[in-house]
Amino acid sequence: MGGGLPKQFRDWGGRPLLRATVEAFLAPGMPHLAGIALAVPPAHLAEAKSWDFPVPCWVMQGGDTRQSSVWAALQSLPDLPMAPVMIHDAVRPFPPATPLWEALEALNQYDGVLLGEPSTDTLKRVDAEGRVLRTEPREEFFRAQTPQIARLGTWRQAFRSAEEAGFTGTDDVALLERLGLAVKIIPSPSSNLKLTTPEDWERALPR
Repeated sequence: MGGGLPKQFRDWGGRPLLRATVEAFLAPGMPHLAGIALAVPPAHLAEAKSWDFPVPCWVMQGGDTRQSSVWAALQSLPDLPMAPVMIHDAVRPFPPATPLWEALEALNQYDGVLLGEPSTDTLKRVDAEGRVLRTEPREEFFRAQTPQIARLGTWRQAFRSAEEAGFTGTDDVALLERLGLAVKIIPSPSSNLKLTTPEDWERALPR
């Protein structure tokens, strides 16, 4: 995004984006949260600790990577191994309620669940030189989103194992997949977008 200030702390309709994202989960119709854990840069610890939410909020210093930050947050939570835990990107301020309810229901049958956007593009597999090898069936491909959900004990097992093995996943459920656990994807709309570029920011900014 540029500009120096971490994008999750930039002003988003009068609030830091991270706070707006959390508050979106507290809106009517969303699944009830028992608590929140925020892993933030050292310079923003005091700011995040000053925010007032209607549920307990644990704030801790994040790590050098996203994965280490999530691991720090997971370790800060009360020791309730069966509690469902949703891991969410700080810069996705539009979590969709209906897919979330479906994902939590699916957790009764699967080790992990994530939201994902079905691919609408034709997908080409290419070699190292860019030569097309074949067309892939797009109905088999999704763009991974968050939240990604598992029970706390499952998350801790997966993150601890990844740390011991020096494994880094490109998303959180990759750590579950590494252990051979069953992960379900729930279709989710493109409105659950991640604000990555200045163009994303301008397009989605509250007016």
